[in-house]
Amino acid sequence: MIKRRTFIQHAAMAGGIALLPWQKDLLNLILPDAGTMKPLRNNVGIYTERGGTIGWMLSNDGIVVIDTQFKAQSENFINKIRETTDRKIDLLVNTHHHGDHTSGNIAFKGIVDTHVAHANSKANQMRVAKANDREAGQLYPTETYDTNWSKKVGGETVTMRYFGPAHTDGDSVTHFENANIAHMGDLMFNRRFPYIDKSSGASIANWIEVLGNVRKTFDKDTLFIFGHSGEGYDVTGNLDDIKAMQKFLKKLLKFTKKSIKKGITQEDLLKGLETIPGAPEWKGGGIERNISAAYQELKG
Repeated sequence: MIKRRTFIQHAAMAGGIALLPWQKDLLNLILPDAGTMKPLRNNVGIYTERGGTIGWMLSNDGIVVIDTQFKAQSENFINKIRETTDRKIDLLVNTHHHGDHTSGNIAFKGIVDTHVAHANSKANQMRVAKANDREAGQLYPTETYDTNWSKKVGGETVTMRYFGPAHTDGDSVTHFENANIAHMGDLMFNRRFPYIDKSSGASIANWIEVLGNVRKTFDKDTLFIFGHSGEGYDVTGNLDDIKAMQKFLKKLLKFTKKSIKKGITQEDLLKGLETIPGAPEWKGGGIERNISAAYQELKG
């Protein structure tokens, strides 16, 4: 399917008409481009538009997609894939159940061979969809796993690992082994206050352990894809970024624990609070949710 923007541009060229700069600007305003496809290495890359970062592998003998943002964004993404190939998607992965990572699943209906997530992720998808009366618009994983899962797609081996409860109780780390690229999903918010979903089994203390295990599992050459990043920071990074996120979570728990011992209420603690002591890189909106989750975890 040719996108309307491409059709207009091609039609103009076919008619011998060159779009002037102001006309191109107007076209951008009326018909904004879809998201950005950014290659990383070994046919693996990322797609960014709206929602959690999509990871992809696109080659002549295999296509892998990790996370799906929202329906419109996945449709845009699929259109970009279709500019290269019409083959089916060999593997679709959901790193966890949140809507900004799975609402686009439905766009892949009928064009995916294998769709996989952790067992808890699928259960959470089904629970949330039922609670919000949105079951009709869902496409659930057809396969689940508990600890490890692996599949060969073309010349690449894709391995999924579950290290335990963290951001939710169903977060997967998905590794393109040959490319040595690991998609962290929302286990990584690069210099941005994370969403800690206590309603879905999140554990800050165990999240710290999970990131420690990630650091032991992967090496200095591993390129990581993150679910989200703060302003001025990338959605890709290395082990130093994993270590920094682990440090932030430690500081969050330590700071909250000290405050509780001093008898400081959550409401009083948040007055004028913009960063967590010892982790100033994490800033912007969302500190209230982090403090609330830490209070809930520590006070039981």
